[in-house]
Amino acid sequence: MKKLQNFINGKSVDGASGETTTLINPSTGEAFATAPKSSAADIDKAMKAASDAFPGWRDSTPSERQRALLKIADAIEARADEFVNLESENCGKPKSLTASEEMPPMVDQIRFFAGAARNLEGRSAGEYMHGMTSYIRREPIGVCAQVTPWNYPMMMAVWKWAPAIAAGNTVVLKPSDTTPVSTLFMAQIMGEFLPDGVINVIAGERETGAALVDHATPAMVSVTGSVRAGMEVASAASKSLKRVHLELGGKAPVVVFNDADLQAAAEGIAVAGFFNSGQDCTAATRVLVQEGVYEEMVKLLADQATNHIGMGMPDEDVIVGPVNNASQFERVSGFISRTPSHARIVSGGAPTNRPGYFVAPTVIADLKQTDELIQSEIFGPVITIQKFKDEAEAVAMANGVDYGLASSVWTKDHGRAMRMSKAFDFGCVWINTHIPIVAEMPHGGFKRSGYGKDLSNYGFEDYTRIKHVMTNLNG
Repeated sequence: MKKLQNFINGKSVDGASGETTTLINPSTGEAFATAPKSSAADIDKAMKAASDAFPGWRDSTPSERQRALLKIADAIEARADEFVNLESENCGKPKSLTASEEMPPMVDQIRFFAGAARNLEGRSAGEYMHGMTSYIRREPIGVCAQVTPWNYPMMMAVWKWAPAIAAGNTVVLKPSDTTPVSTLFMAQIMGEFLPDGVINVIAGERETGAALVDHATPAMVSVTGSVRAGMEVASAASKSLKRVHLELGGKAPVVVFNDADLQAAAEGIAVAGFFNSGQDCTAATRVLVQEGVYEEMVKLLADQATNHIGMGMPDEDVIVGPVNNASQFERVSGFISRTPSHARIVSGGAPTNRPGYFVAPTVIADLKQTDELIQSEIFGPVITIQKFKDEAEAVAMANGVDYGLASSVWTKDHGRAMRMSKAFDFGCVWINTHIPIVAEMPHGGFKRSGYGKDLSNYGFEDYTRIKHVMTNLNG
């Protein structure tokens, strides 16, 4: 059994209470490590470290922050194999996909924010009143409390701390209670290049996260998680008027028209729907198909799930591993078991009879807009399929959920693609593809998917505050 420690003020330390959480390998269902169950004393200690470090880090130059982040990126890249092994053991992720699809973007994102530190934009100074010159300062906010989810532990940590630290803030970050391993390892590496207290990582359960948000010190709270968690965070933060940044999940519509390249669409949708076992807020799991090609698309997606999307252990060449934890396994299995009688399970759906938390790639057709499988985020390897008649119905069905994070349209008609991208009520619209993300473009949603942006200069600016300075030219 591995013993994990918090990372506070530049050092790895035990939790104050001595209480721990047992971590389970989702591929085997066996315990492999313990992590601290951090208490108020740990949070106080981490907040004090971050608060004490803030003035010095705030006053560092953009080039100094850039150099630190570039060194961190290089160090993480050099130890990529270790990160992959840790993430696979903790999350059940296929190692080959983690190495090729998570490590390079993650390192690139750190380097992007290293550059962003030196490229803040703002309104030029000017005389907007006679005898007075005004200009804008962009400043760091202060101490940032951050909470990350279990689906992409190390990458979501980067999305949180990289813009915050690049902008001159200090951080206290809590990873998910089931997946703290790679984040704590990352913090140790970061500590080699940052002043003590700039990055602090504390492990803990839901109560730890709630106490982190309630703490008096942070000026900003940033959370990626469920809608319920986001609502609780927003409510708690409102008591002290903390700034809040929320990314809360999605239910992405994938709209396929009659003129689409169906084979290419099926292949792309299957990968984007089953990648990371469907545990992705942007996953291509809610497919809407025009009636003229509906049955053909059902067959193509069923074939992809049955014959081309492999499921297995992290060392195998597969796309689908286990879901992350026992609770999520029960949740996903429950959704499948409650498939309504008017729907068809055309692939998967049956127990896998293997250890760990494996759910077979599943495709369910003939669902109605009001069905639970359509309206609720499943967050597992389950693709649903619905039929629509025309553009108007496609838009109504696509937008007819509480979420608004990501979407895609598959068509050869450029005008139609442009009409759909305007009509979809989602923060991202992909055309003839689904799920690619780049550091330069923003990620964030509307409605119950939250507010604020990750990645891009927009995400960087979210970690700054704006100050107006006016000077009297006449002394």
